[in-house]
Amino acid sequence: MTLRRKWLTVLGVALLILFCTATALLSLIPSDEELASKAETMLTTALGVKVGIAALHWKLLPVPVLVMENAVIATAQPIKFRHLTLYPSLSELLRKKIRIVRVDVDGAVVPQLSLSQLGGQDAGGGVAENNSRGFTLDDIPLSHVAARDVSWISRRGIPVIYEGEADFDPHWRPRFIELRRPGLNPATNLALTRQGVQDRWTVSANVGGGTLNGDMQLQTAAGGKMHLAGKLKSVGVEVSSALQAFNRRPAVAGKASGITTLSANGMTIFQLAQSLKTVTPFVMGPSTILRFNLDKAISTGGKEHAGKTPLEGITGTLETQNTPDGMITYFNDVETKSGSLSASGKAKLFNRHIDAEFAVDVVKGVVGVPLKVTGPVDHITVSVPNGAIAGAVVGTAILPGVGTAIGARLGAAIGKIFDSDPDRQKSPASAPRLGR
Repeated sequence: MTLRRKWLTVLGVALLILFCTATALLSLIPSDEELASKAETMLTTALGVKVGIAALHWKLLPVPVLVMENAVIATAQPIKFRHLTLYPSLSELLRKKIRIVRVDVDGAVVPQLSLSQLGGQDAGGGVAENNSRGFTLDDIPLSHVAARDVSWISRRGIPVIYEGEADFDPHWRPRFIELRRPGLNPATNLALTRQGVQDRWTVSANVGGGTLNGDMQLQTAAGGKMHLAGKLKSVGVEVSSALQAFNRRPAVAGKASGITTLSANGMTIFQLAQSLKTVTPFVMGPSTILRFNLDKAISTGGKEHAGKTPLEGITGTLETQNTPDGMITYFNDVETKSGSLSASGKAKLFNRHIDAEFAVDVVKGVVGVPLKVTGPVDHITVSVPNGAIAGAVVGTAILPGVGTAIGARLGAAIGKIFDSDPDRQKSPASAPRLGR
């Protein structure tokens, strides 16, 4: 046999093997229409919500590719995927195992409120029950995801565009995750890297021109309940820039640093997210309260407050608590100073509604002026009790030279007496009890 004939024979055998492999794959793979119908049924069962797929196509060469177009999960606010490309493992397909080597997401809309509506059967169970061809899931059903132009819609309807990628280990443990806000300067991104095979991840982020670094770990009890804990250190984060990076309207400008402790408990990743709690004692250098003039608010009794307030610095503790109804934010032990003016107090923010109480010292010689800020953040109401100034003056006269801690409390208390409603004083419920 000549060399040419040998090469023709080898080529013929290779083509025969390729033809047999393609034939075997085609016998396993249903038509596009059948595949789309099965995928809709499987995903609907797995998610507990109707799923529609406009088109689903297979490409076998040069590598197996499954292309899904315009998939819609029919939650109250639909979750939409414009274009998904899945690359299954050929060797695992021949063994009737499902392993997706890579998924590319190009365009998606994910409303936060819709995630709580997902909760059907486990995806693995759904695949097993609806798959008459006997396919099973691999230990790592999905190895890598890359996503671009993903629009996350917050509870308040604020869209934020993300891109990123993720690699997974067995049991859906992320080996590496990176999220980015594209096109922003300074860069805004977050990376999580798994430490070996432990359920512990190193966290590294850039936001507002500053950094956020630390680690977090996940513990799983015998009953399946998970506990997430972590500690992160933030340095030089410009608060205004950081909030604007996520399409939020900032109230304060200035660089902040602090240590954040986070914790969460739950049986699923969604329950962990809903229960996440953070505590951050923070320090800010020279800062500015935007759209609020504290001196004007005090001097006009709360009638006027437009403008800005420059501050020498701010300290306090920021606490956040995720709930099924949204995040509650607390600002506790807040203290600030600007020239001859100082203030201390606390605030609560929930569903863009603020409730805050502050005691302001040394405003044109007056000590201990109580200040309340309430209402929607875009249309706040500022109030200073009618008797507050007189009460604060009396407080100063009684204890001259005393600072915020005592003077503010005494001035506010006397102010409340001066501002009391006579009708309320006479009512049995509010009348003071003597002789005790």
